[in-house]
Parts: sequence; C-alpha cells; structure tokens
Amino acid sequence: MTEAFLPSMRALVARRLSEEGDSQGKISRLLGITQASVSNYLSADLHEVYSKLSSIGITPEEGERYGSLLAEDVKKNPVYAVSTLYSIWSNLLGKGILCGFHREGYPFLAECDVCVKMFGPSRSLPIGGRDQVSRAVALLESSRSFVLIMPEVSVNIAYAEGEASSPEEVIAIPGRIVKVGSYARSLSRPEYGASSHLARVLIQVRARRKDVRTAMNLRFDSRVAAVIRRLRLKILRTGGEYPSDVEDPIVEGMKRRVATSKEYDAIIDIGGLGVEPSLYLLGSDPVKLAELAIKMSREYSAS
Repeated sequence: MTEAFLPSMRALVARRLSEEGDSQGKISRLLGITQASVSNYLSADLHEVYSKLSSIGITPEEGERYGSLLAEDVKKNPVYAVSTLYSIWSNLLGKGILCGFHREGYPFLAECDVCVKMFGPSRSLPIGGRDQVSRAVALLESSRSFVLIMPEVSVNIAYAEGEASSPEEVIAIPGRIVKVGSYARSLSRPEYGASSHLARVLIQVRARRKDVRTAMNLRFDSRVAAVIRRLRLKILRTGGEYPSDVEDPIVEGMKRRVATSKEYDAIIDIGGLGVEPSLYLLGSDPVKLAELAIKMSREYSAS
C-alpha cells in the first residue's frame, strides 16, 4: 500500500486534477500533501507509475480507472475519496491479486490466505436486500454489452430495503461499478450508506413513488434515447440548470419535477456546465432492473 499503490494513485490523481485545470496549490490541499510533492508526482514518468502498479497485479487500464474515480471523489468530499480508496484496496486483497507480490518479499507466506478470508466473498454472505443487489451486480458483471452504456462517472445501484429516509439507510456498492476491459466490475460488496448521490435521487423519487425501491445510473446519449423509444419507457426530464451552494446540485435541480410527476420509468438529466448527461433507471427490484439495463445495452449495441 505505502510503497507501490498509494504513491501511484497520488500520481494518477494529481495528473487527472491537473488536466482538469486545478493548480498545484489546490491539488496539494485536496490530497493533503505538499506542493513540492504534487510537483514531483506531476513530473513522474508515467511508464514507471504503470510499471509499479503492474508489479502488484494492477493493469494500466485499471490504474487509470481507479485514479479517475479517486480524482472525482476527492473534489466532492475527501471522505468519499477515503471510502473509495478503501473499497479498491480491500477488493484487491479479497481477490488475492496482491498475494503474488507479497509472497515474493516473504516466501514463508506461500500458504497464507488471510486477506482472501477477511476481505473476499466468503467473509460473510449477504442477506436480504444486499443479496438482491449482489445478484443484480453479478448479472451486470457477466454481460459483455453492459459496459457500452456505462457513464464516465461509473455505475451504482441503490436499493431501499425499507422506508429509507436517508442515504445511510440505502444499500449500494462502495466505490461503484467500474469498467475493467470489456466487463463491468464492482469494487466491493453491497453495504448500507455506500452511495450519497444515487441514494438521494432514490429517496426523492420515493417521496412520491413508494413502488420504486431501486435506481441505477447509466449514460445518456442519442443512441440511448433511441433505445428508450424502442422499449417505450416513460421518461421524466430534468437538468440544464443547477442551484449553487447546495450539497448535491443535481438532486436539488430535479426536486420540483420529481415532486409533481408520477408516471415514469426513468429520469433523464440532460446535463449542463460540468455535469455529464445521465439516465437514472428506476424499478422495484434490483435483479429486474439489471435485466432491463442489459436488455438496453444489447439494443444499444445493435443500433
């Protein structure tokens, strides 16, 4: 973590923030490091960064994706970034990806499986709502076409098992579902309180639509719009302008439309300055919602 993973992630995050126009001073504040360290990270040889990640079993593509997620989260809230970092790392430990690197330095650990037991799928079987979300995620991960409709900010699934009046009561995927090669991959198992934005969207909808228990964010473009028309999904449109000085401008921007509408299968946020257009797919069951998303991705692929 301290010798290979964290320095590499800092370098990739610093580079991404710099590409987005942030100054070295701002990057140092966001990452909690000195400006001199930021300068060193920005001047680092990218090939060496990828090589260091490869040495512990992380491909350049995976490294870029992790760096992008962390850069996005650290600008929203440092706590989000810590949560995502932990989700990425525990997922790597649980899948045994780091074991080879560890055993090279400590050969006597050849039979060790502690991390896989502690962080892997066998640690605890999900129950109730988490079980449903887990099955939905498994469907998405098995689909070759689903990555086609994943947005740049990645995907999450939110599920309100009971009344759920706050994000802490909503089940979602810590660190989200990301693109890895040609497939979607979740960074962790479903947990309560794992989503802020999507959980708030779901809570807003449920204030008027108690039949809606689950939501998923997807990309939105002209081809997705064509798929929506073919599948005859009912749509609610929001976005364009977003209030400032609020915790979640997108949710605040859709509040009035959601409060006065009742019949729709999905919400289209048309986007705006600094906001990627998005589709929020809604349903009563996570597995059925995943099946619908995969059907949409196949239609998207064929269009």
